[in-house]
Amino acid sequence: MTIRPASPLVRFSAFGLLAVVLPAAILAVLGYASLRQWETSAELLFREQARDLASMTTEKVEMLLSHTEDEILSRLDTVLQRPGFIPGALGELMAAAPLVGRLYLVDRGGRVLFPAAPTREEAGVVSKLLVEISPAFWERGGRRHVVVGDQVVLAAVLQARGTPLLVALSRNPEVLRREILEKTLRAVEGPTIIAVLDDQDRAVYTRAPLEGAERIATASFGAALPSWRVALYHPRGMSPQAAIRRQATVFTIAFGLLLVVIVAGLVATYRLVRRETEMARLKSDFVANVSHDLKTPLSLIRMFGETLEMGRVRDQVALQEYYRVITRESERLSRLIDNVLDFSRIEGGARQYDIAPTAVEPLVRETLEAFGYVLAQEGFKVDLTMPPDLPKVPMDAGAVGQALANLVDNAIKFSAERKWLGVEAGVQAGHLTLTVADKGMGIPLAELEKIFEKFYRVGRSETQGRRGSGVGLALVRHIAEAHGGRVTVESRPGEGSRFTLWLPLCP
Repeated sequence: MTIRPASPLVRFSAFGLLAVVLPAAILAVLGYASLRQWETSAELLFREQARDLASMTTEKVEMLLSHTEDEILSRLDTVLQRPGFIPGALGELMAAAPLVGRLYLVDRGGRVLFPAAPTREEAGVVSKLLVEISPAFWERGGRRHVVVGDQVVLAAVLQARGTPLLVALSRNPEVLRREILEKTLRAVEGPTIIAVLDDQDRAVYTRAPLEGAERIATASFGAALPSWRVALYHPRGMSPQAAIRRQATVFTIAFGLLLVVIVAGLVATYRLVRRETEMARLKSDFVANVSHDLKTPLSLIRMFGETLEMGRVRDQVALQEYYRVITRESERLSRLIDNVLDFSRIEGGARQYDIAPTAVEPLVRETLEAFGYVLAQEGFKVDLTMPPDLPKVPMDAGAVGQALANLVDNAIKFSAERKWLGVEAGVQAGHLTLTVADKGMGIPLAELEKIFEKFYRVGRSETQGRRGSGVGLALVRHIAEAHGGRVTVESRPGEGSRFTLWLPLCP
């Protein structure tokens, strides 16, 4: 019996199945254990988080309240320092500070300066307040909150032209709720209901109705709001048990999604392996093509250089021909090396462009002049169309010249029997257009998008024998996109190709 080894595809399928089933089983066991643990600790965790949130909320309310009271005291101090101050001016301050319910101004002798005619209730508040204010507080100054009856009074000693005066103010409950509590607590996000309770457990402020809600945590305010608390409630249906059920549903959905991701990962891995294999083949072809392209001009330069060195050529015309061949092959070699180096910089993310306003006509003519000898030797007819009033365009002249040279070089290589080259420059739709056209082999429609990929060469037998590294058009596209433009191509097999660089006139 002959035993045949399993094919790579079978081994890959078995590995893929194991890669799906094993993680899924492990994930299911861990998920079940996690849910059981969550069931026992969820309520404790929720309550701990609620206590932290309640404490943070009280700090925010007290901070805003303290800041507002400091502003009011600062205004009071400014009023007291005015020359010719009269207590009656405090009425204007009360109108500008709605948080102040009642305002009292008392001298050290206990005389009420404001209001000018205090009621019996107001006189009683002042009397109780003076009992709480010690002589040391008069000397030291500062501010403190004093509970007088059922209200909290802010007391502070301020100086009026060297005379200490006791300023006391009580709060307007409605303004406190609207301007302090609502503004602070409305910004706290989350499903939990936040309420502020007074000393009789009545809701002073709540973000939502409390009917059916479960209280989970409370935190008391400091001296600014004594006997008041922040209470947090779970809305109906938001208990830890309900959260566990939702967590189980989320876990089930996540588990299914994970399986989908794993399968998608296997498919992506298979496609990636195929792509990497193809890329390795293309890189191998790239190295072979570059080696061939380097060898050809180097061999010609060496051969003609050795001939000149040995002095075998005496005729002046032949000498000039040899020099032109060496120059042409050197330029060809330079273009190839520049393409390879620039491609390497692009792959490494190190390619930079020096953008500056550049005249278009000299750039186009210099590029064509670099191919002048080749075009003349191969009998090309060159049609150059360029209006005389082209504006300067922001570009990296070297990079755009390189892109244009790559397009011209391709047009020369793939022109076959019809030796015609068309170069046009113009302005369309806010862009400079540089067009290189030929009447050569053309490109199949299915390959028009692929020709700009790195290492790609049109897969036809008549093109495979021609020199080329496979990175020229990739460089052209990168240069165009780096300038904020694009490159387009129009081509039909047997009728030639027309490549156009679109560069924006404004950066």
